[in-house]
Amino acid sequence: MQTYWGIDLGGTKVEGVILSGSSPDSVVFRHRIDTEADRGYHHIIQRIATLVDTMKAETGYLPEALGIGTPGTLDPTRQTMKGCNTTCLNGMPLHRDLESTLGTSVMIANDANCFALAEAQMGAVQDIAPNFRSVFGVIMGTGVGGGVVLRGNDGQAFVLNGMQGIGGEWGHNELEKDGYPCYCGKYGCVEQVFSGPALQRYYQEISGTSLKLPQIVERHQQGHDPHATATVERLLENFGKAITVIVNILDPNAIVLGGGVGNIDLLYTEGPKRAAKYVFNDRFDTPIVRPKLGDSAGVFGAAMLTFK
Repeated sequence: MQTYWGIDLGGTKVEGVILSGSSPDSVVFRHRIDTEADRGYHHIIQRIATLVDTMKAETGYLPEALGIGTPGTLDPTRQTMKGCNTTCLNGMPLHRDLESTLGTSVMIANDANCFALAEAQMGAVQDIAPNFRSVFGVIMGTGVGGGVVLRGNDGQAFVLNGMQGIGGEWGHNELEKDGYPCYCGKYGCVEQVFSGPALQRYYQEISGTSLKLPQIVERHQQGHDPHATATVERLLENFGKAITVIVNILDPNAIVLGGGVGNIDLLYTEGPKRAAKYVFNDRFDTPIVRPKLGDSAGVFGAAMLTFK
């Protein structure tokens, strides 16, 4: 039986899956262990190796190749990791070291790219645009990221990593001049305007009260907290402005929203109306849809990197 192996490398857990096909119910085996990232880079390598050994032992299968979703990007020129919030990975030759340790071919992609690939091929996009040519997958949570998935003339879907490995990184476009500083070194990035922490920070500044984002949204819906309404308005207006940059360039068949901020219902109803104000068209027809695969998207997308 043909199998497809994926690893989702997170800051707290490493999850592995073996699939037999391109369907959510094609899982042969799935397992997760703690990352133990505080013990450093080489320990993370060994944790991945331990997980792969478990997958082999439990199933009797061997991987022809292994797809890995990471919390950062492999620089195509330097062949080292960058932009990882598991900071011990930054500057390290993860691809080379994994292939050496595991003795198999390894394919690496950013976790947002894996999310986009899974939702395009196995998830929400199949319900509305199964013959898509392009899809943009969004992660809006603690940070803001994205991934681009294209379908080639041969019908095969693939992630657009780009020449510098930054394809889809809309979270670090400048959105607010003289805005908050970002860890990337710039100011006023999309991530610093409407990630979850950025919206909570804004609410606290204008209200003097610290609340979690779901509480802020609830207060807006109740209609008695003008500061909550101002915060939600900040999200919607800036989401509309930022997402049209993607639509004007890529004009995708669908946009899938993931992450905690992506759970806000107004993004699917009011979000397109705000985007219509900024898009280079007389209307905004791009479907904006909820993800379908939940926390499976990352590891499924990693396995799909190995599809041929």
